[in-house]
Parts: sequence; C-alpha cells; structure tokens
Amino acid sequence: MGEGGDGSSKPTPYEEALDALSSLITKRSRADTSNNGDCFELLSDYLKILELEEPISQLKIIHVAGTKGKGSTCTFTESILRHCGFRTGLFTSPHLIDVRERFRLDGVDISEEKFLAYFWWCFERLKEKASDDIPMPSYFRFLALLAFKIFAAEEVDVAILEVGLGGKYDATNVVKAPVVCGVSSLGYDHMEILGNTLGAIAGEKAGIFKPGVPALTVSQPDEAMCVLEEKASELNVPLQLVRPLDANLLNGFKLGLEGEHQYVNAGLAIALSSTWLQRTGHLEVPYPEHTTSLPEQFIKGLTATVSLQGRAQIVPDNNESPEDLVFYLDGAHSPESMEICARWFSLSIKDDSQEKILSCQPLDTSRSSHDLVQRNPDGKSRKNSTQILLFNCMSVRDPQLLLPNLMKTCASHGVYFKKALFVPNTSVYNKVGSHSLPATDSQVDLSWQFALQRVWENLMLGDKGGNEKSTGAVFEELTDDTEMAVRSCENSAVFPSLPSAIKWLRDSVRKSQSVRFQVLVTGSLHLIGDVLKLIKK
Repeated sequence: MGEGGDGSSKPTPYEEALDALSSLITKRSRADTSNNGDCFELLSDYLKILELEEPISQLKIIHVAGTKGKGSTCTFTESILRHCGFRTGLFTSPHLIDVRERFRLDGVDISEEKFLAYFWWCFERLKEKASDDIPMPSYFRFLALLAFKIFAAEEVDVAILEVGLGGKYDATNVVKAPVVCGVSSLGYDHMEILGNTLGAIAGEKAGIFKPGVPALTVSQPDEAMCVLEEKASELNVPLQLVRPLDANLLNGFKLGLEGEHQYVNAGLAIALSSTWLQRTGHLEVPYPEHTTSLPEQFIKGLTATVSLQGRAQIVPDNNESPEDLVFYLDGAHSPESMEICARWFSLSIKDDSQEKILSCQPLDTSRSSHDLVQRNPDGKSRKNSTQILLFNCMSVRDPQLLLPNLMKTCASHGVYFKKALFVPNTSVYNKVGSHSLPATDSQVDLSWQFALQRVWENLMLGDKGGNEKSTGAVFEELTDDTEMAVRSCENSAVFPSLPSAIKWLRDSVRKSQSVRFQVLVTGSLHLIGDVLKLIKK
C-alpha cells in the first residue's frame, strides 16, 4: 500500500481492482441461490454487454469437467500444446495466493498491467449496464467472463477451460462449440449442489457435452460411467474411454506433477491434445491409444516443470532451518482424493529419506514413522522424522469420511502422525487479495475445529483398540509444548489461527534439534493458499 496525504494507507491500483472484485462476493456458500447474478440465463446478457459472443465463437476451446484431476489435466494439456508451438490460454480455479493465477498466457500468470486493463474494461461496462433485471455478475461468473475477454483479446491459439463447479450450469459452459470436452475422475464432492449420488454428479458434469463434439473420459465407477454414456448418446457425442499413460512412454523422464494418480490425468491430457490437434487440422488422425511412442513435444510438455500450486507440492519452510520443517501441500477435500493424498505423502517422505540419506537402517513399519532414527554410513545418528498433520475443511464436508481415509491409508504405509493441528482458514470469504485482514484470534469461531479434533481423537482411540464412536477423548489444559493452542490433547491441538500453528511448528524445530518435521497440509485449498502466503514471506 502507498501512503496517503494524511498519513493513511492508500491502496495500489491493483488493490483497488481486488476491492472491486471483492464486491461481487455476496455469499458464503455456492449452494445459496439468492443472488440473481448467479442465474445461468443471464450469462448471455453479460456476453452481449461485453460484445463477446462472436469472439468466443472464434476461440478453439478445450473444456474439462470432473471431481478430481481436472486442474492437473488442464495443466498438462496446456503444457503439451505450448510445447507444440501454440499460443495458449489457461483458465483454472481456485487461486491460492493471487487471483492472476487463474489466467495463464503461454504458461505464465497474466501480468498485473494486462489484468488491470482487462479487469476494468469488463467491470466498468457491466457496472454501467447493471439493473435490477441484470445485476452485476457474481464473483466466479465475472472471472469466467474476464477469462473469455483476455483469451479473445490476446488471440490465443487454444483456450483450455477448467470448469469451476459441476458443468451444466457453470459459467464456462456458455461455450457452444468447443473443439473437444473431457471429464476427469468423478467422485463425491459439492453434494449440496450437485446431488447425493454419483449418477447425479455425473449428469451435472456431462452438462458440458455438446452435439457432435468428441468427449473423452477416464475409467469411472459404473454408476457414473452409465450416466456419461447415456448423456453422450442423447447428444450423438462420441465418448472415448482413455487409459492412464504408460510411464515407459516418457523415455525415463518423470511427470511434471507428483503422484501416481497423475498418470491418469496425463493420459487424458494426451488424448485431449491429440484430438484438438486433429480437429483443428494440425494432425491427420489422433494418436492411437496403444501407441508405442509419443512425439518429443508431448514428452517435453508432460515432463516440464509445470505450475499447479497446492497439488502434491513440497515446500521447505522459508525460515532459518528449512530442511528441518518441510510442508507437503495437497488440497484434497473429497474421500477419494484424501486417500490419493495420503498415499502420495507416505511415498514422498520415504523417497525423501532415500534421496537425502546414503544409507539407513531398514525401515521397521511396525513402529511409528516418527520413531525411526536414520543413520549415516559412519554410524552416527541423523535426525528423526516426525509427521504432523495440519488440517481444516469446509463445514459442508464430512470429516467422518475424510479423516479415516487419510489415517488408514497413511497407516497402511507405516506412516503415523505424532500430532494433528486444526486451524481456521486465514482468508476471509468475502475478500480477495493479501491486503484484506481476517478477524483477530479472539473473534474466530473455533467450534468447527473442535469438532474436527473430536473426530481425530476418537479415531485415534479406535486405532488403539478403543471405540471409534466413543466421545471419551480426554482434552487437557494448555501444555508446555502447545502453549499457543486453545485446546490440546494427547494426539491433537486446536490453534486460534494458522500463524500461531506455524509459530508453534517453528518453535518446536528450534527446541528439537534432532527432529525433522514433515507437515502434511490438506483438507482445503484455501488452507493451502494461506500456508503458502505465510511460509514464503
């Protein structure tokens, strides 16, 4: 912020734009239908006001929906086509630190200068025409409209659009004739909006299918696949099932995104890119599913360092001992993705140990992972590794589905958390930008964090032979090692804020010179973003 003439802080032009954007956030829940600016039918009016109907029809679009992996699929697809020499535009959500992350041109976040120019061009025209019948669009609808404006004005060769929520009524679905559509892995998420069955959820995702436009998907649960096939048949859509990428096709290179599940997303990205190339006249026929080789540009696109923050991301703390406090970030927030996240974390910390240590004792998985002592070839002890969970999730999620999957999958790999820390998100729901301040610690309602803690403690009791449904977890008064916590017990602690939890972790590192802390941060992409803002300062 700048300094005003009276000594007050003066917002920068970028902060002024973020304040204007924040004015479009009118509710806490996307299940709230009280805002007319969320009405899907109004999107055509917004397009007319912004004179975007014709420009959108000229864009060569790849449209991707799904529950899990759609962001990764879009990221791989963009990288492949960029390495093929095309000018790319990528629209994803949510952002973690800066809203400009949602709009990428040639693999790079849009510049602040361009963002401001396009933002005010759209905002002022919509504001000028706003009325009771056609109010200002809601937050995400505006961002989707802004993406269309950016990609059309920048004359990208290909625009890759990640659906924000669902598909049928998502703002990105104003696209009438994409080149190709994709549906990544489906599962249970946003059920308060999309429905309580996989069939209902699949029906919403299939809402992006368009008559005659090829649609690709990965292996799905039978209930979901039946609905996708039915919707495709109704629209005369050729629906193709895509297999995961065979790692041997990468010629010894690793995928640019971590995790075994990424081979499913990479396979879909290859098929989407290949189909787009064929349908836009750059390839005679798509690459066959059982191909024995990939073009060099595809391999480079898949194995390049791609940017997708908060998904299987490993970040050392930006503090005096970064190697002693490492954050493993994954925004998993559904039962299926929580299991994938737990497997990735478990394998990553073991890979990390193997890479950093020339020789160590055989791992005894019958003991807790935080009890393992690693040794150098000379016999001297190295640091213990201690696993900590840092968790929060939205109250519409069911922790009874998320936390057991996490705990059991980690345990199956011999990984056990010494402590689980539960914190509220730092970000406030109605503000965009790091300059907006959340409520102070004393104002935060921690009842949800206490509920999460109870679930965890009861799971721990069950894991130790107790009754999972018991409410007998013993909560202690503040202890010395968690003096900043509001409520601490044997296996967990609730902190009034994320900064206080990070401070406790850093203090613990200083006090425990022989311990290396490996912190899994999961449950919420908002939490991931908050952590990144704090540890990258």
